Amino acid sequence: MSVPTKRLLSIVIPAYNYAAVLPRAIASVMPQLDEGDELLVVDDGSTDDTRQVLERLQQVGPGSFRVIHKANGGASSARNLGIREASGDYLVFLDADDELVPGALAALRKHLAAQPQTRLVIGGHVGVFPDGRRREHLPPALAEQPLARLRAYLLDKRIALSNGACAMHREIFERGDYPEAFRSAEDIPVFAQALANYPSTVLEQPLVLIHKHDDSLRHQFSHAKAGGLALVDEVFSPRRLGSEFQSLKPEFYVQRSLSLFRSAYLAGDVSAAKDYFRAAIKRDWRVLFKGSYARKALRLWFRRP
Repeated sequence: MSVPTKRLLSIVIPAYNYAAVLPRAIASVMPQLDEGDELLVVDDGSTDDTRQVLERLQQVGPGSFRVIHKANGGASSARNLGIREASGDYLVFLDADDELVPGALAALRKHLAAQPQTRLVIGGHVGVFPDGRRREHLPPALAEQPLARLRAYLLDKRIALSNGACAMHREIFERGDYPEAFRSAEDIPVFAQALANYPSTVLEQPLVLIHKHDDSLRHQFSHAKAGGLALVDEVFSPRRLGSEFQSLKPEFYVQRSLSLFRSAYLAGDVSAAKDYFRAAIKRDWRVLFKGSYARKALRLWFRRP
């Protein structure tokens, strides 16, 4: 009987209709793999040429990476399948339109050898804009107290976590995987439970190039609106966050309401914008003194029909 290979890193690429750029993502990973790593591509029911592209790439390098095809279910369902199928202790989720920085996996292996207790490694990223501009983002130092780390992530926005720039031990997903009911912000509950409940460390160098897109505001908001304020309950589900973290929930509810208000405002959805602003005020009347939000609200309520 053959013994399953013990792996350290599993790189999982969820792919949906990114046939044009998927080869770039795969090419950024392949030269960095060693015998303790694997690459798994999950095709989430793509309707473009993704299947054919993957077949051609596998013919060039047979056995170099694994492909799973599934019916479309969204990024969360693709990542969750990747969790179940991957054999590595640590998982890196690379979006199909992004690419790993050269040397990223070597840096991760070195970091994990020096910090074997860590369950979440937070690296940096480089934002790549359509006009060619690049902006580097490096992670800040982490607070020792889990509650302070969670506040820094959810409320103060001092910790920015990005897919491809983080490695997560599979133990993290025992509390909960990616919520498949959400098509937007679905990674927030997972990152929150990781920071709150597991040893976390920082790797102060970029690990991924994140390609920015000029997506439609209406398209972005449609996904955010579908999840709405239900995301708050998902983030603070008792299985994800214990009682010691629940004190942050009311403030996060207000912040989420204002975030959705701003998105609805920019997308031109006046009715939704008003509803979200009301929700924020109902929980905390001091929202009325938040200048930029209050000014937008005034424009909505006193605009001419």
